[in-house]
Amino acid sequence: MQAEPDHRFVLSNLGRYTDVVRLKDGKPLTVRFIEPKDADGLLFYFRSLSRQSRYNRLMGAASELPPSELDKALHIGEASRYAVIAEMKVDGVETIVGESRYSYDPETQKTEFGLSIGDAWQGQGIGSAILSNLECRAAALGASRLFGETFRNNEQMIGLARKAGYSFMAAPSDWRQVRFEKPLHRAAEIPCASWKQAAMAGWLPNEALLAVH
Repeated sequence: MQAEPDHRFVLSNLGRYTDVVRLKDGKPLTVRFIEPKDADGLLFYFRSLSRQSRYNRLMGAASELPPSELDKALHIGEASRYAVIAEMKVDGVETIVGESRYSYDPETQKTEFGLSIGDAWQGQGIGSAILSNLECRAAALGASRLFGETFRNNEQMIGLARKAGYSFMAAPSDWRQVRFEKPLHRAAEIPCASWKQAAMAGWLPNEALLAVH
């Protein structure tokens, strides 16, 4: 049985797990863990989403991110839950254009995730960039598979997952939803700071599948 990673290592310096990736037009996108100072910005981001985008992301009707969900997002590492934001410079100001939360189960070695992209920023490759980065971050935690669930009519998320090579199946909890899942043995193609730091710390459980660049 493999030992669970020491998440205190992750929490010791959140800034070291910041990744800068390039979008298809060459623009930089910063993906980093959410910190307490981001609370107001994250709330504003969710309020700015269209009603349908919020519904798809929160799996139900809501006018903003519920306080309980905000609290979970801000407590990185608790119960193996993590949250990241994606930022771009807009008129010289770092602006949240997407976000994701994910949780790792050491018993099944699976990571579940959900993500959203601001309506004004869709179609620029941000979703693909975040998803690739999530695959890397999940692998760093020891996950061998990454999966998510969404409504069957959420064409944007389904299209994103299909393009990234995910397999689809019925969601076990709700007939209205579909599950998409992918093995992470290809994560070596997506270097990220969190993965490299985990490998250096010696707690990358599925290191046989990965090769640190």
